[in-house]
Amino acid sequence: MNPKIEQVETFLVDLPTIRPHQLSMTTMKGQTLMIVRIATSDGIVGIGEGTTIGGLAYGAESPEGMKLTIDTYITPHLLTADPNRVGATMATIGKAVQGNHFAKCAVETALLDALGKRSGLSVSDLLGGRFHDRLPIAWTLASGNTATDIAEAEEMLEKRRHKVFKLKIGRGEPKQNIAHVAAIKRALGDRASVRVDVNQAWSETTAAVSIAALEDVGVDLVEQPIALSNRDGMARLAAGARVAIMADESLHGPETAFDLAAHAAADVFAVKIAQSGGLFAAGRVAAIAQAAGIGLYGGTMLEGAVGTIAAAHLFSTFPRLEWGTELFGPLLLTEEILAESLDYSDFSLRVPTGAGLGISLDEDRLSRFRRDRAERTVHPMPKRKTGS
Repeated sequence: MNPKIEQVETFLVDLPTIRPHQLSMTTMKGQTLMIVRIATSDGIVGIGEGTTIGGLAYGAESPEGMKLTIDTYITPHLLTADPNRVGATMATIGKAVQGNHFAKCAVETALLDALGKRSGLSVSDLLGGRFHDRLPIAWTLASGNTATDIAEAEEMLEKRRHKVFKLKIGRGEPKQNIAHVAAIKRALGDRASVRVDVNQAWSETTAAVSIAALEDVGVDLVEQPIALSNRDGMARLAAGARVAIMADESLHGPETAFDLAAHAAADVFAVKIAQSGGLFAAGRVAAIAQAAGIGLYGGTMLEGAVGTIAAAHLFSTFPRLEWGTELFGPLLLTEEILAESLDYSDFSLRVPTGAGLGISLDEDRLSRFRRDRAERTVHPMPKRKTGS
């Protein structure tokens, strides 16, 4: 008999970060993970994660909202779905629930994890097979202090953990931010790549002037310099810049990817599984980029370990990943929630080879950081009526 989904569980986990993480729209001092577990009648449990940046400061979804969406609107469809037909299940959910990409990604991840465990295949195998066993990992320098950022970068190079660094420069006066970037690039020289993320904070005029200055100090990539709605402005900047221009917040799945590609509005796509609406959708974003000759970068929503490894499985299946990845989210957290830590070494992350995601949660550690357990929502499968 085909397995049935018997239970869907969601809960929130609040984890502290190693330092404040500054963006143009907020400063993060912790991270909340929304964990979903889907249990099936054959004893398998798949796990997924929904995470965003700074609550609702970054985008339209929050961990609390993801939990509510899954509990109220997605779970009824899961309890009647075939867990072996992940694509069909997500298509049904897509018709019933508009938007809510992050919540859908968490559910899809859990379904793929369960299917992988059932079949003995890794998620990357389910997605076509990997090209890469390890993924290069960038690190974001976001303290806002030049000396602190240089010291942090030197430490990462010494540990052979990162040699690509991104700086958040959307907050404050552009000239001061460029001077900050220039000082860091001078200190690191050719030992590291230096990139910047503006998080949509500049006007097109400010961006044009600032990008030219960033080119002169040796920056090799500028991420989302202007508002996501200004597609034509992105195209003008990409056409005029010598440095690569990357789309991030403006990417919300295959439709937006096609639009950006058709208008030559970016040189690089930051592919994010949550922002795209799941692993399948993110794979289509990457396919559009590759067909259009646009470079790929494996982006992050600063996910914890579950979301990070889900993304890693997908990114490992990309033939080309010219700009590496930014899957450092778990390293920003002070607490470990996995039974076995992820392997960050030699400037890269190892993609697990076990069935499903290839990871498991440490229940004791996890319970320390769960919100009031009374918030936990478990949906048992309705009892079927039997004939007399």
